Amino acid sequence: MPSTIYLETSIISYLTGRATRNVIITAHQQLTRRWWDTQRQQFELFVSPLVLQEVAAGNPTMAARRLEMVRGLLVLAVTPEATTVAEQLVQSGPLPKKAEVDALHIGIATVHGMEYVLTWNCKHIANARMRNQIEAICRDLRYEPPIMCTPEELLEE
Repeated sequence: MPSTIYLETSIISYLTGRATRNVIITAHQQLTRRWWDTQRQQFELFVSPLVLQEVAAGNPTMAARRLEMVRGLLVLAVTPEATTVAEQLVQSGPLPKKAEVDALHIGIATVHGMEYVLTWNCKHIANARMRNQIEAICRDLRYEPPIMCTPEELLEE
């Protein structure tokens, strides 16, 4: 059975993003596309209504491209349990109030038993300094937290 991955919105954005002069964003885009092209078949991919809402926002042409990327992926529900995890990550944990949406991504992935959260959000999700606190809160709530990482960390070459 393949491992499960919750795709946070930044992954879809980097997959469909326009070329930029920013070398870091360009590198993230290239790594994301390489992972998507060579590794994604090894995993079962999931999103949430939150991801669908976020990718549908903004420029209509770009939104259509992002929505096309997620078409056919399995959608995880936003449950009361996911909301509780998210609230605890903000109230008791390392995530600031302005990161409530990021906390909800983590909460959804956690309560649905995802093995990974794939993201380029290293400020609030794949953040090594916050990881221990996030994991402790999830475990205190009787959930096993997912591994939160970037596509680069899941590339096998």
